[in-house]
Amino acid sequence: MHKRMLVAVDGSRTSEAALGEALDLAGRGVQLRVVHVVDSPYNYPDALYGQVTGDMEPVRREWREAGEEILARAAASARARRVAADSTPRESDGRRVGAAVVEAAQRWGADLIVVGTHGRRGLNRLLLGSVAEGLARTAPVSGLLVRGETR
Repeated sequence: MHKRMLVAVDGSRTSEAALGEALDLAGRGVQLRVVHVVDSPYNYPDALYGQVTGDMEPVRREWREAGEEILARAAASARARRVAADSTPRESDGRRVGAAVVEAAQRWGADLIVVGTHGRRGLNRLLLGSVAEGLARTAPVSGLLVRGETR
């Protein structure tokens, strides 16, 4: 049985489904931590989003605020289900989001990481990357991938 579960949320329906699964699994004696990684605006290739110039701090501030709202909604969901959970925002600091989630799990001592997967295929997966795939390849602990809607 898992004792320390970390669930990553990004505000999508898929991550809400992952949170729901984690809340279902969280029973007596299981600690739950919810993490949201604020990505860096500099992580996006110029070929996809154009040249990133200027002061990016306002963008980062907006992304941090959005992340805090996502974590607040996750905490409310946990309280509604009577599950004790703490939450923490993280920053990608120029790394892939998956790497930041793995680091958060390692630092906290999680023995299970729960994430949603959007099920992207082909060019979308190649261009957008996959947090779930990165976790599956690099996480030093068990992972639960919760499948989202497919198109």
